Amino acid sequence: MQKTPPAERAASQPIGPPPDAQNALLRLTEIMDGLEAIVVEETALVRAGKLKSASLLMPKKTELSNLYFKTVEQLRAQKLMSRAVPQEASALARRHEKLHATLKTNLMVLATAHAVSEGIMRRLSGDLARKACPGVYGASGRTVAPDPRRAPPLALSRTL
Repeated sequence: MQKTPPAERAASQPIGPPPDAQNALLRLTEIMDGLEAIVVEETALVRAGKLKSASLLMPKKTELSNLYFKTVEQLRAQKLMSRAVPQEASALARRHEKLHATLKTNLMVLATAHAVSEGIMRRLSGDLARKACPGVYGASGRTVAPDPRRAPPLALSRTL
């Protein structure tokens, strides 16, 4: 085995001392806890159909998400975590997996709510188009469905 020269050993030392890395880890964990709490609350509100209340969480969720990504990028750029506290870096990886599972659930609930609301709007638009067109009989003697491309557009007010 070759011995590493002292200069190379010094260069391979962590960028910051372990207390700095632990502080960074603590800060990131606090951000992740806050983000997870907001996401869980939003998920519960959307499941309950309280979309207005869920939308009020958006500014805080956006702020925590931005802070989370900035903090992670800073840690990646400095390569601080894996060098300074490798044991805690693995704990952070497990914490990321937990947050990822929570976000996945949230995205499924939001996608379901989006699909349901889109289906309601399409159905409403179709009903309004059928009521706006006169009922006429075609050459076969059956009523003709209105052309959906000629239906008047449906306007939605978000201020109500």
